Amino acid sequence: MRWLAPGGMIGGMSETDVVTVRGLRKSYGDRLVVDGLDLDVRRGEVVGLIGANGAGKTTTVECIQGLCRPDAGWMRVLGYDPVTQADQLRPLVGSQLQDSALPDRLRVAEAVKLLTTIPGRHGEDLIEQFGLGERRRSAFSSLSGGERQRLFLVLALINRPHLVILDELTQGLDPAARRNVWAAVRQLHEAGTTVLLVTHGLDEAEALCGRVVAMRDGRVLDSGPPAELIDRHARWATVRFTLAPEGPHSGRLLNELRWLDGVHQVDQVADRVVVHGDRRIIAHVGAALVRSGPVPGDLSVQIPNLEDALLGILDTRPDASGGAEPTEGQLRGAM
Repeated sequence: MRWLAPGGMIGGMSETDVVTVRGLRKSYGDRLVVDGLDLDVRRGEVVGLIGANGAGKTTTVECIQGLCRPDAGWMRVLGYDPVTQADQLRPLVGSQLQDSALPDRLRVAEAVKLLTTIPGRHGEDLIEQFGLGERRRSAFSSLSGGERQRLFLVLALINRPHLVILDELTQGLDPAARRNVWAAVRQLHEAGTTVLLVTHGLDEAEALCGRVVAMRDGRVLDSGPPAELIDRHARWATVRFTLAPEGPHSGRLLNELRWLDGVHQVDQVADRVVVHGDRRIIAHVGAALVRSGPVPGDLSVQIPNLEDALLGILDTRPDASGGAEPTEGQLRGAM
């Protein structure tokens, strides 16, 4: 690995700027896949690209790696142009792509040795670190899905890259295998590696990424830390509980709930009550329940996650002034 002193440069770019993309465009025939995309990734970040199928995520990372020539735009990755300086860039980037595969008979240790370009035992150390020590002599075809993904991580890291690109890393894995791979990505982050993660798993993006970029039709719709996107695009909350069957203050409580700050709607079916509103209602409804008597034992609160925020982002259409106008579906989601 090419270690840099603070303020050092790689290929003429500051070490804090790992990926810079401006106005990226890419079409396949008549289909525009990436449409004027801007993207920045800074040193040590874990950045997730999220969005529906066809949003342009994979094409974007293929352009960043120099695997795909864009039609227009300006890119620098670790200071290099991925199109004209691919030979200089390639040793600095490790990747696991969506269609990664190895020959069936290739053994784990053989794959690591074959792809290692730096001297030392780093590859062997990674095999142990990612729990593949006992599978060192196993053929690729005999590995489980989780083991294969961990091997791809090893192969992405063996040459000590500055940037690691992971595309649908945990697709098709069982929950235990996914958690193991997540732990490996966290290890990368803790070691200071910059990671660009393409994923459909929004729980994965929320768990691993310090920043996410939401895409649709080859464009960036919004970006930021997961918590900030949730706060901007999914501010609602829902509180549920069961009223005491013969509670003396039930009627008064229901009336009070309807007038609480932040409450949009109160629904009641038999003894079951559901309160919808923004997140202020969590505190206000709780306080009202305490005042009215014993707090219901089945009290529950539902707050939005990154999936809800993405639905809110995707369900927003531009208004005439160029801003964002929420659709009926988004408003119903907030209720």
